[in-house]
Amino acid sequence: MIRLHPAQLQIRGAAAGLAVALLALCGCATNPATGKPQIALISEQQEIQMGRDYDQQIQQQLGIYSDPKLQEYVSRVGQTLAAASERPALPWTFRVIDDPVVNAFAIPGGHIYVTRGLMTHLTSEAELASVVGHEIGHVTARHSVEQMSKQQLAQIGLLAGAILSPTVASYGDLAAQGLQVMFLKFSRDDERQADHLGLGYMYRQGYDPREMPRVFETLRRVSQAQGGGRVPGWLSTHPTEEERIRTMTAEAAKLGDPANRTVSREAYLRSLDKVVFGKNPREGYFVGNTFVQPELGIQVRFPEGWKTSNERSAVGAISPNQDALVAVTLSGEGSAQAAAQKFFSQQGIQSGEAMRTSFESGAPGVARVFSAQGTQEGDLQGVAGFVEQGGKVYQLLGYTRSQDWRRYGDVLGGSLATFGPVTDRRLLDVQPKRLEIVTLPDAMTLEEFSRRYPSTVDLSTLAIINQVDAGARFAAGDQVKRVVGGELPAGAKL
Repeated sequence: MIRLHPAQLQIRGAAAGLAVALLALCGCATNPATGKPQIALISEQQEIQMGRDYDQQIQQQLGIYSDPKLQEYVSRVGQTLAAASERPALPWTFRVIDDPVVNAFAIPGGHIYVTRGLMTHLTSEAELASVVGHEIGHVTARHSVEQMSKQQLAQIGLLAGAILSPTVASYGDLAAQGLQVMFLKFSRDDERQADHLGLGYMYRQGYDPREMPRVFETLRRVSQAQGGGRVPGWLSTHPTEEERIRTMTAEAAKLGDPANRTVSREAYLRSLDKVVFGKNPREGYFVGNTFVQPELGIQVRFPEGWKTSNERSAVGAISPNQDALVAVTLSGEGSAQAAAQKFFSQQGIQSGEAMRTSFESGAPGVARVFSAQGTQEGDLQGVAGFVEQGGKVYQLLGYTRSQDWRRYGDVLGGSLATFGPVTDRRLLDVQPKRLEIVTLPDAMTLEEFSRRYPSTVDLSTLAIINQVDAGARFAAGDQVKRVVGGELPAGAKL
């Protein structure tokens, strides 16, 4: 049996009392959408300020799709729905994110995001309204605020434990990170509530509620087509698609006669004409192990057999054993010398010998060996290069654990040395795939459509984005999506 010293009992009692007091205060908060008690340590003004801060980060890190008319269209639909919600006075914003993944999400304070990937898979304004309405429901019900408040309470308990146990204290930060990841995933009940609220918002504003289950069916098909790979983010913590289809079909039926309710298929499809479909090669692609960025006019070769990744803010590769890394990012400094000085002046970074590396561009550059002690991965050693190209300064990093430097040093330095300009017009002139909306002159099947109006995607993808079966037949005058363009040089992949 473990016995506590009286002083420890007093500390633990005080911490427990604080937690109980905070819980009591939280019980006074009311969910704006349901009228039920809700844990909420964050005020509405704090929520709004947090949302503004996060919105700026999202715009910078994820990117906004460059189509003012499409942005205005989505914003108009969103503002109409938000006006019918329980929190119409929030500073609502609605944005299309330049991302091919089928996804939508919300952050506190009234900021809603829909990816262009999801937009290209919907077929009506009412479907868009069901997606946006669901995300509005998360905000009106303050689901994010509730999860953050739970995290704060969990951290209070963690701190109480840290006072009592040095062992717990040493892992406090790590545990807090785990709690954050766990708590900020909405519960399935939250998702069901957001579905219910979203259906109500779209119905109040005249949309056909039967369009909501169609979205869930499309998301189910997208998930299946990915073959167990990356699940669309909009589904990651939601109830099963089958459950949502059954539930929302039943709820929509209870709302009565859908006659004269808005679907607006033609206007929605017109808004999608020429929208980028899938990954955009203008943001970079690979030819073998060489990365090409046509917008910036640069290329770099990564080591053979390494796993490559192209994100918006960085491109890189990791060794097969995941014990060495190469990454290229934009520096933001005015010169290679300034970028190097900023990097090597960081606390914990020790500059080593200058490398005789000459970048393939022949442009001004700096490259030095460096070491870093006491990181989460242990002591590291690597090479940092900074090079000026096309009016920008690039940071090139290659590093591994100190004990593996002998094995990887030449490989890392050799990869960074390949950084240089692209001159081949075949590599520079690539274009993305785009949606094209075709008004059919005659009745035809989907297979006949794909022969008469060829696409650069397969028949199964055409069926999914048009929300039909492979054997579907269209009537004369129907508007049908196809995908054109996007051909890459031989051996290239996104």
